[in-house]
Amino acid sequence: MALCKKCGTKMDGGVKFCPGCGAPVEAPAQQAPPASGQNDFSAKFANLNNTADTTAQFDQNDINNNKAMGILAYLGPLCFIPMFAAKESKFARFHANQGLLLFIAGVAWSIVYSIFSWIILAISWRLYFVSSIVGLCSLVFLVLCIIGIINAANGKAKELPVIGRFKILK
Repeated sequence: MALCKKCGTKMDGGVKFCPGCGAPVEAPAQQAPPASGQNDFSAKFANLNNTADTTAQFDQNDINNNKAMGILAYLGPLCFIPMFAAKESKFARFHANQGLLLFIAGVAWSIVYSIFSWIILAISWRLYFVSSIVGLCSLVFLVLCIIGIINAANGKAKELPVIGRFKILK
């Protein structure tokens, strides 16, 4: 309920004139969009999964029959199961490729992080908190895994952000 600015009468939403005094009701001010130079985290996050979508290239029956294999492809070393169990499925192979890329990137990150942690511990055990903070970067792989699972469950063949454009499997 809004109040008239002239007489104070209560008005319903969407009314153009006050029922008490007949004064025109001002439209509520709309918020201006954020300036282009301003950091808008929500827009960047929403744009995260704005990658190449090749779903139209796949047969709908293939997609419906192999969604489970697509989901399985993002669960670490289980990415090898769709490669061998659904050899003929283009949809399963697409997600197996994405899952394999994610698995390889995760293993590479784990090796680099382990070496970094050993170096930090060799310098001083008191600096281990630095290593722990850097370890939080591993959450990126969890986010990519969730994005991949959601895409596979929805029957979409969308590349993962950053690493998805690379092809290991044909």
